[in-house]
Amino acid sequence: WRRALWIALAVNGCMFLFEMAAGVAGGSKALQADALDFLGDSANYAISLGVAGMALAWRARAAFLKGATLALLGLYVLAATLWAVWHGRLPEAELMGAVGIAALVANTVVALMLFRYRRGDANMRSVWICSRNDAIGNVAVVLAAAGVFGTGTAWPDLLVATVMAALGLVGGAQIMRQARRELADTLDTSDAWSDRAGVA
Repeated sequence: WRRALWIALAVNGCMFLFEMAAGVAGGSKALQADALDFLGDSANYAISLGVAGMALAWRARAAFLKGATLALLGLYVLAATLWAVWHGRLPEAELMGAVGIAALVANTVVALMLFRYRRGDANMRSVWICSRNDAIGNVAVVLAAAGVFGTGTAWPDLLVATVMAALGLVGGAQIMRQARRELADTLDTSDAWSDRAGVA
């Protein structure tokens, strides 16, 4: 688990720098949204490494923080996309496609590596959800590149950025819900032990 997280952290950190630079240079909001997703995942993996081996309550709190961060990134991407509707420029389709394919390869490798942890606690599940969302987002970026090339407009890029923002919001909400349930379970268990101690 730790080794997989370290590899995922290195891959995502490098891809964030690469894809953000490409997104800014190519004028693509979808690439920038995907780059921010890589940044969010890097933070996700770093936090997961920090709490690995700790009590469930601490792992659940970390997962809640990661879910909230993912949702906030989704809101930011949505706002940036709305701004680009009126102020953006036509993205470079060829650059979008090439970078999108590279990101898809990186995320597919990470997602396959983390697949067996998808049914763990909220902390493990949050890592899997982020990796899965990234792979889906990369496919969408490649399709957006084809759409920009075919239509000569920025609308496919903006549409994909909106979808990726929605994935971030939904994924963040899923992680926070499970983390709250696990925190409630740990509190119930703690109260039960306290009651038994009081009776004794």
